[in-house]
Amino acid sequence: MSRQIDRRAFLRRGAAGAVALAVGPGLLAACSTDEPRPDHKPGPGSSPRSGGTLRAAFVGGGASETLDFFNGPSALDLVRARAWHGTLGNLDPSGPDGVRYGVLEGIDISDDLSAYTLHVRPGVRFTDGSELTSADILHSLGALAARSKLPVYRLAAANFDLARAKADGDLKVVLPTLRPIADGRMILCQGNFLVVKDGTRNFRKGMPSCGPFRLTEFTAGQGAAFERYDDHYGHVPLLDGLELRSIADSTARAGALTSGEIDFAHDLSPVTARTLAGDAKVELVPTKSPYLVGLSFQMNMSVKPFDDPRVREAFKLAVDREAMVRTVFYGNAEVGNDLPSIGFPDYAESLPQRAHDPKRARELLREAGADGMKVRLTTGPETPGMVEMATLFVEDLKKVGVQASVRELPPGQLYADFPAYAALPLAGSYQMPIPALSIYQMNTAGGSPSAFGWKESATDALVAKARAESDRARAKKLGTQAQRTRWEKGNQVLPVFKPNLNAQATRVDGIQDDLFEQFPGFSRASLA
Repeated sequence: MSRQIDRRAFLRRGAAGAVALAVGPGLLAACSTDEPRPDHKPGPGSSPRSGGTLRAAFVGGGASETLDFFNGPSALDLVRARAWHGTLGNLDPSGPDGVRYGVLEGIDISDDLSAYTLHVRPGVRFTDGSELTSADILHSLGALAARSKLPVYRLAAANFDLARAKADGDLKVVLPTLRPIADGRMILCQGNFLVVKDGTRNFRKGMPSCGPFRLTEFTAGQGAAFERYDDHYGHVPLLDGLELRSIADSTARAGALTSGEIDFAHDLSPVTARTLAGDAKVELVPTKSPYLVGLSFQMNMSVKPFDDPRVREAFKLAVDREAMVRTVFYGNAEVGNDLPSIGFPDYAESLPQRAHDPKRARELLREAGADGMKVRLTTGPETPGMVEMATLFVEDLKKVGVQASVRELPPGQLYADFPAYAALPLAGSYQMPIPALSIYQMNTAGGSPSAFGWKESATDALVAKARAESDRARAKKLGTQAQRTRWEKGNQVLPVFKPNLNAQATRVDGIQDDLFEQFPGFSRASLA
């Protein structure tokens, strides 16, 4: 039987993590309500044990955090949802279809690429005892994901004709495509398409769910508590419970880890991670290619002078990418080339690396009549490095004659009002590790709000043609052509790819086995 988590004790611990940590780990060690654990450090040859509660900290969204993950913009909203709800599947390069299935046991594609058949895993049960059926899949994709304000959830509706989707019995869903696509499995199994019960409208504690854990407590801006769901399909978690805490400051997350207040700290800043390198109780677990986060700046082509390709090229040439990697990330990052998805098979690695050329940038601005232009770059600490990179980029722009400044929003607020964000003239952003053509379809094609004014039907058509090509070599060639257009004319400056610098107590194991590496899951985690 999973242990019940006392609500007041949980919130008391959350407050300690969020506030007291700011003054140092020593105070936290004295104030912690958790009893010391005799098994804190595993001995040689120790193995995972069943039980225990793993405590993890993330950057949250403050009061804007929500249980409605379809409209929750913060990383913690999705991490919480993945612990609570079943997923269609996850990207897995080692899998036979490039994915690892979840509540599905497979996806078939018609020969003409006009329809996908989703095979529901039999015996998946919600916490109210009912079995998951095709109706639940249809509701989650059509009624909820398709109406989300976040581009990542509208991706299914952008590729499949959900209005004509239908159930074929209780364990099959037939999704007609809007146009022939060969990579639909990569869209549906990205780890963020989660399933709720048919008819769900309101997200609340106690609602039926079929994820590895059952939600027991939630307070926006503080944290959430879970207990193991013993009837979870496939495998039952080893952990008795899970606590996810909202701690915006990287130093505070690290302090909570070293003091024993938490067991896992997500996405630490490079400076903070360096301070943990010599701690024998802590293990650094950075993500690896292709699970690297692209840090970028979006130029809004609907706002002058970013409608001029010369201005956009000037901003790309102005940025000193090597300096950003060296200064912000101490060399532990990769130089970007203004295109997302480095490391994935469809990434256009053959394109030449864009140089740092401030002289040419100044010339282009002068030619465009934009010499001396004023612009404000809006960003926020949604992931470590964003604010520091924005500061350096503004200095680079000043060197080529741009009167640039930075506006920094509080943690979790940059994307909170997405329509307002998408209307900004110049905005910081980060890209999830997703294949190149999928991320174009998600963020850019068809004049998506997150495209920041990019509307190129010819490029959209080229991407669609590449995604409809079953021959991988041919698809790669077409995809590279499309990415070349983005590289030459696009409105994205993407100077750096960085790993998520996660850290965990040495007694923690199994987190990486969940595969959704930017936002980790805990269904396979254990405490030694």
